[in-house]
Order: sequence, then structure tokens, then C-alpha cells
Amino acid sequence: KHTYFSALCMKRKVAIWWLVLNYASYQDKEEVVLWMNTVGPYHNRQETYKYFSLPFCVGSKKSISHYHETLGEALQGVELEFSGLDIKFKDDVMPATYCEIDLDKEKRDAFVYAIKNHYWYQMYIDDLPIWGIVGEADENGEDYYLWTYKKLEIGFNGNRIVDVNLTSEGKVKLVPNTKIQMSYSVSKMEKSDVKFEDRFDKYLDPSFFQHRIHWFSIFNSFMMVIFLVGLVSMILMRTLRKDYARYSKEEEMDDMDRDLGDEYGWKQVHGDVFRPSSHPLIFSSLIGSGCQIFAVSLIVIIVAMIEDLYTERGSMLSTAIFVYAATSPVNGYFGGSLYARQGGRRWIKQMFIGAFLIPAMVCGTAFFINFIAIYYHASRAIPFGTMVAVCCICFFVILPLNLVGTILGRNLSGQPNFPCRVNAVPRPIPEKKWFMEPAVIVCLGGILPFGSIFIEMYFIFTSFWAYKIYYVYGFMMLVLVILCIVTVCVTIVCTYFLLNAEDYRWQWTSFLSAASTAIYVYMYSFYYYFFKTKMYGLFQTSFYFGYMAVFSTALGIMCGAIGYMGTSAFVRKIYTNVKID
Repeated sequence: KHTYFSALCMKRKVAIWWLVLNYASYQDKEEVVLWMNTVGPYHNRQETYKYFSLPFCVGSKKSISHYHETLGEALQGVELEFSGLDIKFKDDVMPATYCEIDLDKEKRDAFVYAIKNHYWYQMYIDDLPIWGIVGEADENGEDYYLWTYKKLEIGFNGNRIVDVNLTSEGKVKLVPNTKIQMSYSVSKMEKSDVKFEDRFDKYLDPSFFQHRIHWFSIFNSFMMVIFLVGLVSMILMRTLRKDYARYSKEEEMDDMDRDLGDEYGWKQVHGDVFRPSSHPLIFSSLIGSGCQIFAVSLIVIIVAMIEDLYTERGSMLSTAIFVYAATSPVNGYFGGSLYARQGGRRWIKQMFIGAFLIPAMVCGTAFFINFIAIYYHASRAIPFGTMVAVCCICFFVILPLNLVGTILGRNLSGQPNFPCRVNAVPRPIPEKKWFMEPAVIVCLGGILPFGSIFIEMYFIFTSFWAYKIYYVYGFMMLVLVILCIVTVCVTIVCTYFLLNAEDYRWQWTSFLSAASTAIYVYMYSFYYYFFKTKMYGLFQTSFYFGYMAVFSTALGIMCGAIGYMGTSAFVRKIYTNVKID
């Protein structure tokens, strides 16, 4: 899958087809391309620039152009440039000079700035990443040195490359108006014990991701699930059974119920509990979007468990975009059917809002950060062609599929079939204790769901914002299941207490009480930024908090939709089983 195929088509048509059929395999003395990717501050992982934005020199070999293989690769700022080094498969290269830097004051200042900010660079050989440091300063910070010698070790198994190592040597002091020679060497190593399929294992960190704390957090979340399921079961089996008996026999309240207040009971609001929510157009669009995000999360995690997506540049992002577009009917079905059941008539407007709610949020944030990236001349600046491609996906894939889902939803499950008739006049909501107010319930509802995932958030944040490759997707699947169960249990309990206080505004309360998990996740991101990272600068800070806001909002919408769907089934169940006069 060599990325330089397109540039060699005229000279090596036959060789290209042979290599396509023999994925990532080489013949002896065949060319091996060293791609230079990006360079940037070590503490700011997303602040990257083209490798040759620093005044490095390029080798004498004829340049080869690179094209972006996937949409995810373009969005992640991959900027592969040919190094110009002559490397042949299974051939050793003795130390040799490949270019010379004429170091004037401007170039020296550029290197000094890079060394002061701990710049590192990334390279690729046969899709295997390699990292190196630009240079270092002395203890006093007065003199600065550039690493000028790249010592490459390429491991092979048969006719495939399975390992690459880089050692930086040749420390040269940066002195203006001098010439610095850049050199390299290549040595081959036979590694018959490393399979091609396992060559990325060296980049993984089992001691970090499979630490006892990770296992303990899963166990802790599992115990929380058992507790919440037991609590909800107690409500369903004991409290509701007592309520049913009281309502059917029409007996007076006992002492415990009287302490809570006279005439308390969820049956009192049977004529209003299925009343359409306020702002049904926005509400149904949020529910549809949340269901789609859940479907995307589930499918992408399953795909990541089956396929090692971390071995391909940008494959995770490309997969997520494809799955999001393909699951657009889920959004339309759940959002459109809910809007129809709530008596909504502007279904086309609802469809547009549901289809573009998440893309507009993501693209709006990316557009803002893109301005900063362009100002910084960073590789993260999204090309115009990529923007057009994303817009085409939104208008020509997501929107039509959302329309299909909306039509199906309105026709298959758009008829209101509530177990109770809705009164014409809304029932006044009585006064209640302050802690039973929807605003308080919303604020407290997200604590337990956040508590079940915050340890996993640390591992996810570290893999994205630091230099770890996340690969334990079995853990992530388990945490997603736990999050869903905890969210549904919490919203059911909150809704029961709300209805028992004769407040029938449960739709938005159930959604927001689960969605408030996003507030705690975003607050945790502040703690992570200030105490777990050394990020700095406008670009990295904007990138971090901008995309953390997107992540937290998407997580909140997903949790809100899960909470509402579970609570809706609970409310429908309890009012189906009670006798209404």
C-alpha cells in the first residue's frame, strides 16, 4: 500500500500492479520510501507543522509526491513529504552525507526556537511511524545543538518490513554562517520472530492500559450497576406495587406517604404525563441525534475490536465519518417518529435540524479552529477540497438518508398510542421541596453516570492528547454498556420522584438529567488540561477546549437520548398497568 504509487505510474506500471497484489511486500533491493510527516512541540501533540517548515535540507533523490489516502488522513493533518534518502530493501547503507544546511542567522533562529520548545518530528517507513527529536540545549541554555545523523535500523521478516528504529546522533552546535552536513545510515535486521500482523505491538503500552487501576475502575462501575439495578428493581417491585394497591383500593395514605405530603402520587398526573414536551421540534431532533451517536459509537467500537484500526493513519476518523453517514436513517427514524407522536406538523424543518445538528456543531468548531491553524501555518489546517468533500457528504448522503429514516419513522411508529388520554387543559403543578425541582434533579442526575466512566475518560484523553495508542476497545465496549445501564437507572429514579411530586415535565428532565453528564466530563477536561498535561499556546488550547466541548456535547446528547428512551418505556409501562377512572 505504498503511497508513492501514483507518482511512479509512468515508469513502473507493471511493478505497481504487482505490489498492489502483494500488499506491503518487497523484492530485494527494491526502493523503500522514508516519508517525513510533521514537526511540532512535544507538549502540544496537535500543534504540528510540515517537516520542511524548519530549514532542514532534502536528499538528492528525485522527489515523489504524496496523496491523502483517506478523508481522515487529510483531516488529521498528515503531510507526508519525500525525504530524498536512497534506501533499498535488505541493503545496508554506510554512514553518508545526503545534504548540507547553509546555516544563516534566520535558519539558526528557527532551529533554536524549535529546540527551546522541544520540537519532535515524525517519519514513516512502510506505514510504521518513527519519532525523533530536533535537537537539545546545554545545561545553561546558552548553546544549542542539532542532531544531524539519522541511524535507521529496518527489521524484516521474509519480504516484509516488520520493525523500524531510529537513533539520533551527531550532535552539532548551531553557529551562524556555518555549514551543517546531514547524514544517515541504514542497517538491516532479520526478525523472524515478529509477524507482519503483529508489527504494531511494539507501539502499544499494556502496562498503562491494562493497569490494575483500569481493572478496578471496571469493577467499581460494575458494582455501581448492581446497586442501581437493585434500587430500580426495588422501585418497580415494591414501591410501585404498593402504589398500585393503594390506587386500586382507593385507601387513604399511610403515615409514611402522609409525611411526604398529602395527595402525592404519580397517578394524579395521568392526564398530563403524555402531553407533548415543550419545544418538540428541538427535543425530537436531539433524541434522534442522540440515538444516531449511540449507534455510531456501538458500531465503531465493534469494528475497532475486530479490526486493528490504529495501524492505519486516519482510519478511525474515516470509519467514524462513514458510519455516521450510513446511520443517518436512525436519526430520521427516531426523531421523525417522536415528532409525529407529539403532534408536530413541520416535519421537514425537524428533519433538516436533526440531520445537520451534529455536523453543524462539529464543522462550526472545526471552522473556528481552522482559522487559528491557518494563522499558525499548521498542518492541521483543513484543505479547501476536504471541506468541500465533507459538505458533499452532509448534503448528498446524510440528508437523503435522514429523509428516508424520517418517512419510515412517521409512517411506521408516528401514531400516538398512549395508554392514557391527554387532558385538554394542563393540570397546575403543585409546589414541592426544592430538591424535587427539575433543575436540581438535572444537576444531580449526571454525577453517577460520570462516576462510572471518569477513569476510562483518563485513558481516552491520554491516548488522544498524549502519545499513547488506545487499543483496549473491549474495555470501552464494557464501559459503554455500563454507562447506558447507569444512565437509564438514574433517569428512571429521577423521573419516578418527579412524577410522584405530581410534576409531569419528565421529558426534558429525563433528557437533561442524563445529558448533564457532559457538564462533568467537560469540567474534568479542565482538570486534565491543567494538572495532567503541559499544553500551551493559543492554537493547542483552542484545539483542546474546542474539541473537548464537541466531545462532551455529543456524549451528553447520547446519554440524554438513552435516558429518555429508557424512561419513556418505564412511564408507558407504569401507566399501562394502572386503572384510570
